[in-house]
Amino acid sequence: MKQYIRFFLLLSCSVLLFPNCKEEPKPKPEVVIEVKIPKFEEDKAYEFVEKQVSFGPRVPNTEAHQNAKEWMVKQMKEFGADVIEQDFTATAYTGEELQGTNIIAQYNPDNPNRILLCAHWDSRHISDHDPDESKRDLPVLGADDGGSGVGVLMEIGRQLQLHPISLGVDIIFFDLEDYGEAQSEDYTSWCLGSQHWAKNLHKKDYDAKYGILLDMVGKEGARFTMEEISMTVAPSLMRNIWNLGRGMGYPSYFVKEKTPPVIDDHLFINRHTSIPTIDIINRPKGSESGFHECWHTQCDDMTVISKNALRAVGQTVLATVYRDNNGKLKLKN
Repeated sequence: MKQYIRFFLLLSCSVLLFPNCKEEPKPKPEVVIEVKIPKFEEDKAYEFVEKQVSFGPRVPNTEAHQNAKEWMVKQMKEFGADVIEQDFTATAYTGEELQGTNIIAQYNPDNPNRILLCAHWDSRHISDHDPDESKRDLPVLGADDGGSGVGVLMEIGRQLQLHPISLGVDIIFFDLEDYGEAQSEDYTSWCLGSQHWAKNLHKKDYDAKYGILLDMVGKEGARFTMEEISMTVAPSLMRNIWNLGRGMGYPSYFVKEKTPPVIDDHLFINRHTSIPTIDIINRPKGSESGFHECWHTQCDDMTVISKNALRAVGQTVLATVYRDNNGKLKLKN
């Protein structure tokens, strides 16, 4: 019926020539911009995790920590980034002075239109959640807790070199995230590197539209839930990423379930800067600790790392970056 009425009105204008009847201009067809998104190579991301683990536990003030830092800096420079090493000293809850370095890899550093991608690269100094009490004083390899986020972001950096964009992208590897005091009300003993960076930005008046933090993103069956702090500061960004991930075939990873806040680097970025930053972090269902069974234990090694999980989060974040570069990421909080 609607089609018939429209036809009659058009006929009245063209044949009967009523003087006050004008055909409405046809709307211009919508221009569909195809966004070419590079393929995230999960094998390369896996290699980057494996390389970190090969140094041993990346505990501050150790040779393994220093060797891992030198390798990451060299690698990111080879991937075309301008790299800043932000050295700092922090006092741990134990009273020990820790030497830390935040590694800041900049792409298109002169473009004021920027986004922030980040992860922590250190590993925990003790295995305080290990079921074997005799192992609780041992340091953690941190394949997932630390290594996985870095591995994903290193592969994203490699893709940015292979497939350049104009958007400014900062990839920051925060140090001293995992040296905090468990069961303490003083949550500021955690995330010492991001606290230092947030209070001492690597560039004067530095700003970014938003930030995405990756933490524990490499385990098979990971569940990335909608963490409370993230949903408070950047709900639109989070929904965009979750919808994108689910639409790309990863609905079991990007779960539309709201979960309580976690103490992580994004907490201090949001507290001390104007950059709304979300956390993509594995929150298993029914876990007493809130994290998976190898968290802060000796089993956080390469056996827990899944290429499927690395691809799910890596391809989704990579797609977010390239869609933003092409103006296809619409954010309204």
